[in-house]
Order: sequence, then C-alpha cells, then structure tokens
Amino acid sequence: MTTGPLLPEDKPIALLDAASEDKHREIAVVATQDHELIRRWAERRHAEPATGEATASGPGTVTLRDGDAGIRFNFPGVGRFRPIQWDEWFQNFAQHNLIFIFEREAQGATPSHRYRLVPMESLRHADVVRE
Repeated sequence: MTTGPLLPEDKPIALLDAASEDKHREIAVVATQDHELIRRWAERRHAEPATGEATASGPGTVTLRDGDAGIRFNFPGVGRFRPIQWDEWFQNFAQHNLIFIFEREAQGATPSHRYRLVPMESLRHADVVRE
C-alpha cells in the first residue's frame, strides 16, 4: 500500500479498462474512465456513489472545493455524503472529464479505499502506461 501521495510524481500510472484490469500488475497506482471497472472497485469495497452538492436529485449536504465535480463514495460506516444513483454519478464524471485513480489491491491485503477523481488533463505530464 502506498503511504505517500496517491499520484506519484516519479512512478508510472497504468491506464486500464475492465478488459485490461489485470495487466501491468507491477504498477501499484492505476487510472480508468471505464464505468464497469469503477463499479467493480466500488462493489469490492461496499462503496456507494454519492455527492455533497445540490443536484436535480437532492440538496447539497457538504461544501466541497473540488472544482464542482462533487462526486464521492460513501463507505460502510462513513456516509457523510448524499447517496445518488450510478447514472447521476457517471453523468457528473463525464461532464467534468474526470479520471478515477486508485491503488490496486495487494494480494492478501485488505483492499485499499484510496482513490482520487481528477480532471483527465491532470495526467497530461504523467508517465502513463497504456494497454
């Protein structure tokens, strides 16, 4: 498990989708825009899509300073954000051209809950390994 920043400056990040999820196992931090892979990640952690912002489906619950993306996950026992449906979560994800960055599960270890949602353009200068 990574103990420093999730976005390493000196290590590559693998860009994966559901079909290539098992590639580049040597790379600990990976990124995706693939909806199926994001859902799998959330399901493995019993996380549910959520937001803190006011949307058509409900009021704001938490002030977020993340460039108005506003989407998050609620984890078991930690539900400070308003749950939303996956369709709304992914609509916001696409609208803000985000990429989901997360730590891979280490064999035999508890799955990491560390993730970041960042604009795709923020990976422009990163060492990105593609399929």
